[in-house]
Amino acid sequence: MCAWAPRSLVIAFMSDIYNPPNDPLVILHDDHEVLLVDKPSGLLSVPGKGPDLADCLITRVQAVFPQALLVHRLDRDTSGVMIFALTPHAQRHLGLQFEKRMTKKTYVARVFGEMSEAKGTVDLPLIVDWPNRPKQMVDHENGKAAVTDWRVIKRKPGETRVRLSPKTGRSHQLRVHMLALGHPILGDPFYASREARNHPRLMLHSETLQFRHPDGGQGMRITAKTPF
Repeated sequence: MCAWAPRSLVIAFMSDIYNPPNDPLVILHDDHEVLLVDKPSGLLSVPGKGPDLADCLITRVQAVFPQALLVHRLDRDTSGVMIFALTPHAQRHLGLQFEKRMTKKTYVARVFGEMSEAKGTVDLPLIVDWPNRPKQMVDHENGKAAVTDWRVIKRKPGETRVRLSPKTGRSHQLRVHMLALGHPILGDPFYASREARNHPRLMLHSETLQFRHPDGGQGMRITAKTPF
């Protein structure tokens, strides 16, 4: 922690004890090139700094598949589909697909309040909020392009279930974009109000991932059932 970090941020980090779930590894698909798993909420994708943050998804995956290689990440509190490469060729192939936005991801979220429109697009550039890292913020002058399509699945008193389709992959993109619409994701410790934060987890789940298989280019679509 930097010496100049705001006291509120220091307290937030000190009180945020990392206690990852002990859920068994859920394999959605595996073959000679790729492995897809269902990451539980509360588990880091990769190790954090320090021995207390060593437990993570890639470590658990490599205990079973020692050759597994990282391709992308999900936020600690987001659950759902993650893909790992099982060969260097697959890692390069998949990495290029993510870089060129050839993959397609959809998420399901429960957000605060009842959204009045049925669907829409958020096009707001994002940048890191340096004094309050890891938070992000909208910055029209210096931010990087970030676009999210959204569609209402169901409304009920006080909340809305939505399907989110990010066109870009910025950090905290879905969380900041929903906040910008006035409907923060329920359970979000960074962006939700106290009322909306009072949930057992972040209500955000990576539901589907579409990609081209590194061996032959066949289109694949892998789904992880939403747990909330």
